[in-house]
Amino acid sequence: MAKIPITENGFQRLKKELEHLKTVSIPENIKDIEEARAHGDLSENAEYTAAKERQAYLHGKISELENNLASSEVIDLSKLTDDRVVFGSTVIIEDIDSGTETTYRLVGPLESNVDKNQISVTSPIGKALIGKEVGDEITVTTPGGFRKIEIVNIYIEGVE
Repeated sequence: MAKIPITENGFQRLKKELEHLKTVSIPENIKDIEEARAHGDLSENAEYTAAKERQAYLHGKISELENNLASSEVIDLSKLTDDRVVFGSTVIIEDIDSGTETTYRLVGPLESNVDKNQISVTSPIGKALIGKEVGDEITVTTPGGFRKIEIVNIYIEGVE
């Protein structure tokens, strides 16, 4: 099985989410099922049906998180350098056509979040940036079409 790169903080977030599901969400769901069961006829009990569906979702989510944690490889960001773009790098790029600058952090697919400008190393832009240096110009094929970008700066910092 191929290992999925992840930062230490991303790994800890997944562990915390798993722990919350096991210690808070599942017990709450069990209580909901017991309360719904106390209302009588289960065949026409919408609360019971909803609680059982929630139970299936929670167990599926727990399995998914356990699999993700088992297949993760934590990358030590303290050993990275900022001479080339690598996993964990923060990269400032300039869109050559529009002149707009954007900052991205390259993370693993399990912790990518476009709203926080954290993109996966497996995304089109992430793949194109890996191994490049400041000043390199790259043409990237994205779902929105071709983009010409230039790397303005590369630095390493801890992931929030």
